[in-house]
Amino acid sequence: MNLAVERTKYIVSVVLYGTIGMFLRYVSIPSEIVAMCRGALGSVFILLYLRMRRKHLDRFAIRENLKWLVIAGVSLGLNWIFLFASYMQTTVAIASLCNYMAPIIVILIAPVVLKEQLDKRKMPYVVTAFVGIILVSGVWNGSVGSISGVVMALVAAICFVIIIICNRKIHDIPALYKSVIQLAISAVTILPYVLVRNWGATLEWDMQSILIILMLGMIHTGVAYCLYFSGMGSLPVQTVAILGYLEPVVSVLCSAFFLHEAMGVAGWIGAVLIIGAAIMSEIQPTQKQKE
Repeated sequence: MNLAVERTKYIVSVVLYGTIGMFLRYVSIPSEIVAMCRGALGSVFILLYLRMRRKHLDRFAIRENLKWLVIAGVSLGLNWIFLFASYMQTTVAIASLCNYMAPIIVILIAPVVLKEQLDKRKMPYVVTAFVGIILVSGVWNGSVGSISGVVMALVAAICFVIIIICNRKIHDIPALYKSVIQLAISAVTILPYVLVRNWGATLEWDMQSILIILMLGMIHTGVAYCLYFSGMGSLPVQTVAILGYLEPVVSVLCSAFFLHEAMGVAGWIGAVLIIGAAIMSEIQPTQKQKE
């Protein structure tokens, strides 16, 4: 198996994820509708991909893991609702970085939820990431407009944490199969919110928005998930963990260079602290084990 090809697939998928927030800025349709369409289109694309490869869902395995699949799917829908709304309330960089507090939160709650011993060596990274969030959010200088977006992104991060925990408890189902179920459930979860939020509203479906929504559903979700899990299944766990943090890096770069959203010196320092803490929390145990 060519690891270079698999690594490229994984990197392409992560870069695609990182550009989602940027493209959302060019959509005139409410963010919750975009999120629902993304889940529906993504699940249909992956299901067709599996059918083309003559693979079928294991109904028994799905029934055995149904509770965790449902909770993860609902959490995925809520994550997108809050994250996409956050993109509209604050900068793409801030929303993405706050959402990527999830791995740090998992470290803190793992002893209670997953019954895993707390690695005290990771606590400095938790503190570092927390300082980074304060700097990125703008709370320290009273940027109220940014705070609402930060709160939404942090709620999205909590939903992300639930997704991580649920997927740790799901067994005997291939990753793409889990994705189909969870994406479909996420779309169903968002539907009532879409109906309530947009009841009686007049939506302007311009061609640009339609094309971007189709792209986000088919390319940034369907294709990206296939590439993501193909690479994940072949690459070393450590490589997957570290390369995964390209997503917030790409989001920050898109925010700065394409959307011209200023972060300021403190914001850039915070971004480095968050991403650095997240990466170091992944590679530090391996270094200790080698010693």
